[in-house]
Amino acid sequence: MKDSIFRFAFSDLKLDVQQIEMVIGYREGESHEAISDLITDALYVAESVCDLRAEYRIFPDVEFDASAKSVKVAGVEFSLKKIVFGQLRKSGSMAVFLSTAGEKLGEMSRKEMKEGDLLQGYIYDVIGSEAADGASALMQERLKAEAEQEGLRITNRYSPGYCDWNVEEQHKLFSLMHDNFCGITINSSALMSPEKSVSGFIGIGSDVRFNKYTCGLCDMKDCIYRKIRQQD
Repeated sequence: MKDSIFRFAFSDLKLDVQQIEMVIGYREGESHEAISDLITDALYVAESVCDLRAEYRIFPDVEFDASAKSVKVAGVEFSLKKIVFGQLRKSGSMAVFLSTAGEKLGEMSRKEMKEGDLLQGYIYDVIGSEAADGASALMQERLKAEAEQEGLRITNRYSPGYCDWNVEEQHKLFSLMHDNFCGITINSSALMSPEKSVSGFIGIGSDVRFNKYTCGLCDMKDCIYRKIRQQD
C-alpha cells in the first residue's frame, strides 16, 4: 500500500440541510423554516470557499504494548488508552491521516460571531466541522478500497481526544506528518490550523474489524458522534 493525497469537491460530501440541523440539535421536522434557509444559504457559500484536502501515510512499523495500552509507530510511542487501543491492537500497519476544510469557514464563523450574529457563526462552524470530517470519511473509503485489493481490512478512524486519548499526542502525530499536503500546522496547545481539520489513526490488517464508534463505553458527553446517535 502506498501513501496517498486527495482533493475533494464540496459536492462529494453530500451535506444537506437536515444533516446540519441534526448536528445543531434539531430532530427531523423540528427546525424552523428560517433556520433551514440560513443553513441552505451557508451551504451554498461553503461550496465556493471550502478547500477540502486529505491524505494518509502508511507506517508498517507498529508495535503494540498491551500492558501500557500504547503503540509505537515509526518509533514514536502513543498512549492510546483502553478503548482506542482495543480497536487498533490487531493492526499490522497504521495509516496516519489528516484532513481539512481549509481556512475560510472558520474565518467566516469568527467574523459573524464577532459582529454579533452568533447563529450564523455557529452554522458556519458546524458546516466546517462536518466538511472536515466528511473529507476524512471520503479518504477512509479510498483507503478501504486499496486495502481490500491486498486482501486486508481497516478499522474505523480514531483521533487524539477520542475516549481519553490525550489530545496533546497530536504533537507526536504531526512529527510523522510535518510536511503534510494538507498544509495543517499545530500550535503549542495542540490546536490545529486551519481549525476545521482532523487528524488520527486508521488500523490496517487481516485481523482488524471496522466497528462503529463505541459511544456506550465513552465518557465524552460533548462528542459530535454521541450527539448524532442521540437523534437516532
